[in-house]
Amino acid sequence: MRIYIGFDDTDNKNANRGTGKLARWFEKELPEGCRMWGVVRQQLLLHDDIPYTSHNSSACVVVDVPDGDMLGELIERAVAHVERHSLVGSDPGVCVASNGDRDLSVLVDFGRLCTRKVVLQKDALRATSGVHLSGHGGTNDGIIGAAAAVGLTASGWSGRFIEFGGLRDFPEQVTVGELEHARILVTSLERDAKQPAPEDLVSTHNWLRPRLWGNRAVLPAHKTSEGFWKSLGKKQKKG
Repeated sequence: MRIYIGFDDTDNKNANRGTGKLARWFEKELPEGCRMWGVVRQQLLLHDDIPYTSHNSSACVVVDVPDGDMLGELIERAVAHVERHSLVGSDPGVCVASNGDRDLSVLVDFGRLCTRKVVLQKDALRATSGVHLSGHGGTNDGIIGAAAAVGLTASGWSGRFIEFGGLRDFPEQVTVGELEHARILVTSLERDAKQPAPEDLVSTHNWLRPRLWGNRAVLPAHKTSEGFWKSLGKKQKKG
């Protein structure tokens, strides 16, 4: 079974780390027998009516578990994790759902809605009927982003990985074969270019961030010369 654990609004403007790092830390809290498949960052709407720290993003930890009986324990650990690590002035939220939840499609639609219009806590509560959603301080507005993170990630077609198969350990240049061995598919964005070969080199800008496309990690790349590619996207400063 696959479990989606959404976190949002756990930091403040003076913090030296964001919700993404808190989400990645959760791997250390997983019960025995559970495996973190990846952590996905989701970009939500930027709007003057929405308070946010830097980019209005939330994060979803995707966990593979041997059976559904572990759902309750994962919820307890996720809540304890947020209460332990969220910062003063934040409005933390936690959402937890599984790929077996009957109303998951409603949550997927809610996540997509959060990328294009302003929504309220009552909308998040309505969309998460039957799954865990809880606020843990301040205004509790983090429940909106946490629910959206789960919905968008469960769709299988949104967000970028901030953790997957040790992606932070790769050097600036890496072969396509090495990435594929780590279950990261490199795909060409060129109209006429052939697909990258296993021996081809990919420049990652020291910032390897595959996309979540088709329920797998996909690295879009542009061809720079024969046998050489550069991955899409670069690290942006918080603002």
